[in-house]
Amino acid sequence: MPEADQPTTPGGTPEGAHSLPTHTVEIPPQVQMVTLLGPRDELLRTMERAFPQLEIHVRGNEFHLSGPSAEVALAERTIDELLLVIEGGQPLNRDAVERSISMLRAQTTERPADVLTMNIVSSRGRTIRPKTLNQKHYVDAIDKHTVVFGIGPAGTGKTYLAMAKAVQALQAKQVNRIILTRPAVEAGERLGFLPGTLNDKIDPYLRPLYDALHDMVDPESIPRLMAAGTIEVAPLAYMRGRTLNDAFIILDEAQNTSPEQMKMFLTRLGFGSKMVVTGDVTQVDLPDGSRSGLRVVRDILTGVDDIHFSVLSPQDVVRHRLVGAIVDAYGRWDDLQGETHGQQQGGRAQRERRRSQ
Repeated sequence: MPEADQPTTPGGTPEGAHSLPTHTVEIPPQVQMVTLLGPRDELLRTMERAFPQLEIHVRGNEFHLSGPSAEVALAERTIDELLLVIEGGQPLNRDAVERSISMLRAQTTERPADVLTMNIVSSRGRTIRPKTLNQKHYVDAIDKHTVVFGIGPAGTGKTYLAMAKAVQALQAKQVNRIILTRPAVEAGERLGFLPGTLNDKIDPYLRPLYDALHDMVDPESIPRLMAAGTIEVAPLAYMRGRTLNDAFIILDEAQNTSPEQMKMFLTRLGFGSKMVVTGDVTQVDLPDGSRSGLRVVRDILTGVDDIHFSVLSPQDVVRHRLVGAIVDAYGRWDDLQGETHGQQQGGRAQRERRRSQ
């Protein structure tokens, strides 16, 4: 924690800050300042970067804020929200501070603390919860609707949060089993050329589902639950001809389904069941010329009662911070390629018209 009367903002005072009144925010004495400021004041530095127009000093258990009144008010709200997160028993980190400020700047109806303290399931001391507002909306939609589509880029928690809701539903005895499925379509490879039996060939494509499951369920109990049929992990083709009652069913990598496969899967829905379909329409591994079932299903089912589409964006990526930057960069590149292709097509059409004249 900074020593008394020592300014914590490096590099000087923001222009005009001394000419504005200073607002003081007092932190309750029961809160240890290190939990709010972070180790070596890391979280304080994060706030300083997020509020470059403010001068932020910390003395004892008080924040002293100088700068434009709107920014001072936003910084005070940020501190209040972070205190609520701490009261909820969740340790703060840089990501939580940045996301709280982002939500407050966006003037969302939900409070950042409500998003960041929403617990879904806990296992071995680890709690799984949404980390962004869109993720919370996605989780809320799973609670409210029978069929939910989670569409978004890699790293946005589409499958992970759906798995957590499935485990929560099983633990609460809302369903009798969990069924996890994926289409056995590979990125540039062919199953037939891989060694081993059919199960050996298929298993690598289901491995991400097993990995997520191990984060949420006692690993020693998984073989027993699978042997009893309480948890089933299987390729999409194994769903044909079945009616799935009293189950929480997740279809992952749905962008690699055909429209016919998507229809087949959705019509497996039985009584007392819930379905979540996840995928990224920018990462389709189907052969050229094949339509993605995930791309067309929204046009078909939009407006159907009790079906919801949740769209997540690169801002919801919760993996390494570079993943969000990579997703954004590829999106810009794809847009540029589309514009270039359109220009080439237009030029070709003009040349064809000249030849015909």
